[in-house]
Amino acid sequence: MSEYLLAGREAEVERLTLQSLVWEPAARSLLDSMRPFRGRRAVDLGCGALGWLRVLSEWAGPDGEVVGTDVDEKLLALAADFVEREGLTNVTVVRDDIFATALEPASFDLVHARFQIAPLGRGPETVAAMRSLMAPGGRVVLEDPDSASWRLHPPAPATEALIRLVVNAFRRHGGDFDAGRREAGLLRKAGFAAAVRTDVLALEAGHPYLRLPLQFSASLEPWLVTMVESAELERLRGAAEAELDDPDRWGSTFTLVQSVGRAP
Repeated sequence: MSEYLLAGREAEVERLTLQSLVWEPAARSLLDSMRPFRGRRAVDLGCGALGWLRVLSEWAGPDGEVVGTDVDEKLLALAADFVEREGLTNVTVVRDDIFATALEPASFDLVHARFQIAPLGRGPETVAAMRSLMAPGGRVVLEDPDSASWRLHPPAPATEALIRLVVNAFRRHGGDFDAGRREAGLLRKAGFAAAVRTDVLALEAGHPYLRLPLQFSASLEPWLVTMVESAELERLRGAAEAELDDPDRWGSTFTLVQSVGRAP
């Protein structure tokens, strides 16, 4: 997959922003677990509209430096607006391609990439790029999903059919929605010592992140209509809307897999 189809679509911007907010506590928990490791410079590769920018700003402290990168100009503009609005004076955002980075090699104490392998594949290349940016004694952090826990309760057949379509669409187009299962192996093959954490969130009825399958169905529509008829996709969306409006229906997220690599 040569480009990230999702970038720039309105539904995807909304999803990326919500996603960052939903998973910020997991990011803070991971960084807390890495103490006493601390550094002065961090980079968030593919930060999108928010990413880890706020969390890394707190981690680096007022004397540290955080760089957020993305290839999409619209997402970078939103990230820049967020940085200014939040007063994150130690954060800058720059346009950069993880696979052809112009960032200074071996200059970051912490190199982070979230949900880059899932849509794009290219796991070994991603890890190699991260390693090239890591300073001696630093850490890399990979985050990707595992769909096994992505469920609705009570069962919601239409919503769960959309989830299956999304997972299969990623696979058909070179990505891997279950990339989290393979992160540690990628890190070890690249010579890192790897440690893994996981997080699953319970979403109460009405939580906006329950609507993630619907958001993906909009962002990925050009892919999905190659797998099902447009009329069937619309039927599934309508049925999923009704399922998610049920005040008794709650859900669990996909599993967020967080893999930390350090040089042995």
